[in-house]
Amino acid sequence: MSQAVQVNSPFSVVFLLHIALDVPMAIQGLWSPLNLPFLQLNNTALVFIKLYAALATGTCIAALLCFGLPEFLPGKRALAIALCIYHVTCSTVLFNAPRFIPHSFGALAESYRATPEIVWGTLHGLVGLGFAVWWQATVQLAAAMARAAKSQ
Repeated sequence: MSQAVQVNSPFSVVFLLHIALDVPMAIQGLWSPLNLPFLQLNNTALVFIKLYAALATGTCIAALLCFGLPEFLPGKRALAIALCIYHVTCSTVLFNAPRFIPHSFGALAESYRATPEIVWGTLHGLVGLGFAVWWQATVQLAAAMARAAKSQ
């Protein structure tokens, strides 16, 4: 008699959080990069924004396709680790970046160093942490499925 194994984790919502965080930049970066609220946009910066937007679009599509897949599939797990590294790296870059978004959340927020760059970096860090939590929450399922596959 076989046991039923739950193959979808509620932690998979992190794939949708990745989409929610990256798709606005992906869409605007592809269609209207000059309207992004960034300082000193020259031709080189616009090319890099469009390249980044293309990459972000691809990762959003991959995350949407992987969201409903079983947790133990190697492709889903590989994408999760790649997105974890991506978000943690983005977080670090944004935390260390000089001000390049000419907006403010007000004097009180500025006094606590809550700038758009820091908030954006924090969101990337939280999504990166979410992928690490997803990995740890589903690693037992992946191991169990690997053992089951070897025993057959």
